Amino acid sequence: MVQSTGDDANIPQENQESHQNQGLLTPLDTSLQQELNPPNSLKTHPPSAKLAPPETALNIQPAALGGDTIESKPKDYLEQHQVHKRGVESQIATWSCDASKEGDLEGTRNLGTYKRKFRSNFRFKITKISLNWSKERLSRRLGLWYRKHVVQGILRQRELPHTKDGRQIPLDISRSSPLIDERRGTPYINNSIRSSRYTIWNFLPYQLWFQFSKVANFYFLVIAILQMIPGFSTTGTYTTILPLLFFLAFVIAREGYDDFRRYQLDKIDNRRDARVLHPSGTTWINPPTGTIIERISSSFRSASKIGSAVPEKPQMKVAPVNPTAELSEHATPFDIVNSESVSWHPVMWKDLSVGDVIELRRNDQIPADIILLHADGRDGIAYIETMALDGETNLKSRRPPGIISSRTLADVLSCHAQLTVEDPNLDLYEFQGKLKVGTEMSPLTSENIVYRGSILRNTRRALGIVVNTGEECKIRMNASKNPRTKSPAIQSTTNKVVILLVLVVILLAIGCTAGYQIWTNIVEDIAWYLKDAHLGPAEIFIAFAIEFNNLIPLALYVSLELIKFAQFLLLHDVEMYDEASNTPMISNTQNIYENLGQISYIFSDKTGTLTENIMRFQKISVAGIALHHNPGAGEETSVPPIDKQKATSIVARQSLDPQTPTIVEHKAAPFDGFPFPLQRQQSRRSTDSSPFHKAPTEEFCTKEYLQYLSKYPEADIGKKMRFFLLSLALCHTCFPETRPDGTSGFQAASPDELALVEAARDLGYNIADRSVGSITLRIGTPGSGFASEEVYEILDVIEFSSKRKRMSIVIKFPNGKICLFCKGADSVILPRLKLASIAIQKATMVRQRHDQRKSFEVEEAIQRKSHEQSSRRSYQRSSFQLERPSMNLRRMTSGRPSVTIDEYGPPSPSEAMVQESLNLPRKSTQLENRFLSLPPSEPTTPRAGGVHQALDDASVFERCLEQIDEFASSGLRTLMFAYRFVNNKEYDNWHRVYNDATTSLVNRQDMIECAAEMIEKDFDLAGATGIEDKLQDGVPETIEKLQRANIKIWMLTGDKRETAVNIAHSARICKSYSHIVILDYEKGQLLQQVESALLDVTEGRIAHSVVVIDGQTLMEVERETSTTELFYDLLLRVDSVICCRASPSQKAGVVKKMRYRKPDAISLAIGDGGNDIAMIQEAHVGVGISGKEGLQAARVADYSIAQFRFLQRLLLVHGHWNYVRTSKYVLATFWKEMLFYCIQVLYQKWNGYTGTSLYEPWCLTFWNVLFSSLAVMIPGIFEADISAATLLSIPEIYSYGQDHKGFNLRKCGIWMFLAALESLAVYFMIYSLYGLVSFTTDQRLFAIGDLAFSICVIIINIKLLILEFHYKTWIPIFGAFITLAGWWAWNLFLSAIYANTPGPYSVRGGFVQHFGKNLTWWAVLFIVSGVLIAFEVLIDVVKRRFWPNIVDVWQEVERDVRKGKSVFPKDAEADEIGPG
Repeated sequence: MVQSTGDDANIPQENQESHQNQGLLTPLDTSLQQELNPPNSLKTHPPSAKLAPPETALNIQPAALGGDTIESKPKDYLEQHQVHKRGVESQIATWSCDASKEGDLEGTRNLGTYKRKFRSNFRFKITKISLNWSKERLSRRLGLWYRKHVVQGILRQRELPHTKDGRQIPLDISRSSPLIDERRGTPYINNSIRSSRYTIWNFLPYQLWFQFSKVANFYFLVIAILQMIPGFSTTGTYTTILPLLFFLAFVIAREGYDDFRRYQLDKIDNRRDARVLHPSGTTWINPPTGTIIERISSSFRSASKIGSAVPEKPQMKVAPVNPTAELSEHATPFDIVNSESVSWHPVMWKDLSVGDVIELRRNDQIPADIILLHADGRDGIAYIETMALDGETNLKSRRPPGIISSRTLADVLSCHAQLTVEDPNLDLYEFQGKLKVGTEMSPLTSENIVYRGSILRNTRRALGIVVNTGEECKIRMNASKNPRTKSPAIQSTTNKVVILLVLVVILLAIGCTAGYQIWTNIVEDIAWYLKDAHLGPAEIFIAFAIEFNNLIPLALYVSLELIKFAQFLLLHDVEMYDEASNTPMISNTQNIYENLGQISYIFSDKTGTLTENIMRFQKISVAGIALHHNPGAGEETSVPPIDKQKATSIVARQSLDPQTPTIVEHKAAPFDGFPFPLQRQQSRRSTDSSPFHKAPTEEFCTKEYLQYLSKYPEADIGKKMRFFLLSLALCHTCFPETRPDGTSGFQAASPDELALVEAARDLGYNIADRSVGSITLRIGTPGSGFASEEVYEILDVIEFSSKRKRMSIVIKFPNGKICLFCKGADSVILPRLKLASIAIQKATMVRQRHDQRKSFEVEEAIQRKSHEQSSRRSYQRSSFQLERPSMNLRRMTSGRPSVTIDEYGPPSPSEAMVQESLNLPRKSTQLENRFLSLPPSEPTTPRAGGVHQALDDASVFERCLEQIDEFASSGLRTLMFAYRFVNNKEYDNWHRVYNDATTSLVNRQDMIECAAEMIEKDFDLAGATGIEDKLQDGVPETIEKLQRANIKIWMLTGDKRETAVNIAHSARICKSYSHIVILDYEKGQLLQQVESALLDVTEGRIAHSVVVIDGQTLMEVERETSTTELFYDLLLRVDSVICCRASPSQKAGVVKKMRYRKPDAISLAIGDGGNDIAMIQEAHVGVGISGKEGLQAARVADYSIAQFRFLQRLLLVHGHWNYVRTSKYVLATFWKEMLFYCIQVLYQKWNGYTGTSLYEPWCLTFWNVLFSSLAVMIPGIFEADISAATLLSIPEIYSYGQDHKGFNLRKCGIWMFLAALESLAVYFMIYSLYGLVSFTTDQRLFAIGDLAFSICVIIINIKLLILEFHYKTWIPIFGAFITLAGWWAWNLFLSAIYANTPGPYSVRGGFVQHFGKNLTWWAVLFIVSGVLIAFEVLIDVVKRRFWPNIVDVWQEVERDVRKGKSVFPKDAEADEIGPG
């Protein structure tokens, strides 16, 4: 027996990595290894089976699949959790990916030299993160304490233990009761999912905690409690608690409604239909997951079902069929069962349970994690799309386990197999288990498992058994279980202001208490009428604290909720409506609108978010000639009768059936400015017209070029073209198919191959049929009207692998010749060419020219970047120095506005400032002169003059490599094709070696690769292709504008490195001059790689830097603390980051770490698939794309849009407006309350610090409701400081929100200081001009208080709705008018209805009969109001004159535009010069 200690310290070094890679499930035990590895058994060894070495299993704790020969030692759960954690960190397998050409240059650096230089000349400071990480560590410890003592101790909710031997799942279709979960002792959880944040039990506690975590709400709660204590309050008992409860009820109800909508969307998924094989007449109900109330309601539903004979859904009637009967034309193989007692039942997804056998049809989504039992695809293979899980567009092949793969369906269903699988865990890339049928045993690997969220493609039907359900599915395990509640960034600043105001209230209360004590000694002790009226210090302090509590207005939060509801309505912009999908922009939350205007980082998915999942064949390079494939151009060509399908090159990836068509017709459009199509009249007029006569800058169109070559069938170029087209048509693994509607298409494992065979078909080389051993081509020249068929025999196929980076196929031609075709990356094809030395030499020359051009682009970009940085610090100049007549704003052809400066003199400071705000570089004569000496982008080799003047091999290599470089620079995915003829003897010798390799039981893949190296050599170059992974409309332009807005864009994807880098170039995340740093753990010395990259970035010689890292390298980086700190400091300094091969949890982890590393930066995550949910929930703002991957991301995101391009309007326009609106509202609310109540504070000296109010109580009650609410709410709803056209044209304005210019402590302090000054002016001017003059007829308290109240109403409404309001329409003017008119009407109303009783306020008839008739009262009103208005205008003029910001500058420009003094972007519509 082997005793396992379960401790990593006791595991030999060579076995530790294998141990860590297992996660919750360790490798099979020794006895199982022996059963699975019989010495001469091929049947139990499928080629894809990955078996752990027997010696590894001897040193590993058998946590899940322990055998009888190993004794397990009990292990504490926390220790197992640590092992699981290390296993999950190693979950991603090693993918060998090519570094891009930019990254290859990095490998030549001397890292040792850089390391010494880095350490000796440390020119930068690592970002200070100790505080942030200490907070994270403290939060983690508090979380552990909470789970241990509260969740486990008090609530008695224990962590689920691990099963001893894994999940035991029998394959028994006659089973009539649900399976029992060994960990719980109850049936397995059902298959329902929940993306809503709350349950009925935790909703109220979470909301109360969240609401009272706001400092203001907690402060109001304390004040409300004090107010309800008898004798303390001078302002009433319930004046705070009732509004507070109303406000909280409104906010909590709104949040509950938002979460209820998520619950409703969850029901759509949970109630989808599935087909399950159950015993006839047998039903059972899984135990529901969720709250107690949900379980009770479910039990009531269950009882009603049991009590009534009517089932919830009618059972599908499937007649039993004899298992030995032949299938009819319309029969399905899954209608054949072994017994009449079982049949297919339609059930909802939520009712699926572990052990159910389900049927899947083509294009069905997988409802749960299943083990594949049967598939009717070729060789029993099912093709699965996993884009929603890992972002990859290539289809994955899945097959049944080895021992049942060759059995009939009836045998599979009746074999009574026993499955043992791992416990649910996060690992998406590894799966372990075993399948036992009698005495036979087979491993279960990732090739047998299909996860929830995947889609069945290119396979008519499949059968599987459920192993994980609901929240235990892999995709749900990777989602955030407890997403944090998001709050606006302004809230933190508001909380700080509230804390400061609380201190002010306390100081005022202390000061007034002291004043009261002094007044008591002087006046109260000698006043007989105040006998026994003295209050103690504590009582008077609390009374003053309650009186002054309105300095922190409760109305701030009540009105803010109304404002955000109005913003919610205004956010439904028709410009963000997608007509194609009939999808509007949807807001799922109303809490964080202002965050949209402060985004600094965008974390974006790739597949389905940036791309459309459509591959378009674009470019061809053959014999040194670049051809553009444009099948829709020109006149319609007659297709041979035997192929009536229209030619096209758009390939949709997701399916090949009529419901989701693969082939889409589209209109031909110019590509990159090239004039396509060719002039058809000229080609008709003259048969001698040649495509070679085109200008050097033009490319040729493939179809017309082939039509021209058909006239010269013996020409050398024609022969080269033929072999290239044969390469396209033969070197692949696609199969033709006929769809149910009669049209033809292809089944392909990747969209790239599908695009290639579609292009071959368009060019006359159509795949008519394919079997295991042959390919039938239907060959015809486009436009010729006839075609011939040729049959090519398939001898061998050497499949593509990430390590080989190429695919080869051995073909026997109809004439008996044997030819090897190969396609792959140019870096692996070039060394295998017959003339490899010449090809490599030409590749070096092309690279040198490319690097030389790039160096000049880098120099120009560095100067531009330096200029932009200096321009951001130059806004101290006045915007009033603008020499407007000399300015001419116009639209450049690049889409960016420009400024034309008077050429007869130097630009004025104002003109320079506007130019700097546009981030336009000044002309550099030196750069222009240098560009004149640049090498030409075209190679120096001569152009072909006709079909009979083919270029030599060296020229072909040079031109082809130059064209490949151009293809790649434009973001196309490039492939190089080559071929060679093989004599029969060489092939026979090689075939024996290759056959031995494919049938080997050990090191099979290595032997196959060695055999391939023997024959993949001495190739002739056939050509190259460029395939576009089509981006969504407007993606490059959107990303460019977001980058100009100083937003850093990161791409986090599960796709391959090469694909991610190509898309980054296409989407303009990477520039042509970008310095790309590829961090790869396989190169070793990760710390040196990071140090070298960090040194390069900080030296300032790089114009635009991009870091590329894969998921496995990211895990290696995070193992070492020192490397982690340097790595994240590097990420904060670079311009963009591409993280490829990242799991969903890694995506969320990167976002979370960046939030902690840079807490002041607001992050946004955007994606469209289930693998993006965790990332979206972790970011400050989550945006979901309602894309082809489904609505999972859109359902849980804060905002949902249909296309990525709408993000620019959402952020640059609505984000900026909402930030400005909310900032103005909060700032104005604090300002008006300070102005209003400081007058009240000043009055306390004149009433003996007794707390008597200057204002009449009923006026004070309705102050925030009637007389100052519109003044702050209208700017918060309708303000548009800059027009939509300007915001979209000048993205640099977006920095206003990023830099917190709208609302910050400094600006708030200035406004509060001005409010205090203005309150002093109001009080003492009233006191001196009205209170002390002898000819005033009414100097009572109400007259003076009403005068001060009236001045505050006038000043506040005029300042906020007239002076400060930029977008002046009838709305703010009407708001000011209705408020002022309402105030005077209120005075008349009070004067008429007030009771004529004794008291401090003589209201009855006071306004109408007394001070209202006094001209002095009105004169003081207008004088004081006029002085304050003049003061506000002066402050605004001085600010704009000496301290203008970017908004002030562009407001001045827009004013000039409206006055006709300059011409703003000509292509902007007139109605866009406004709020949109």
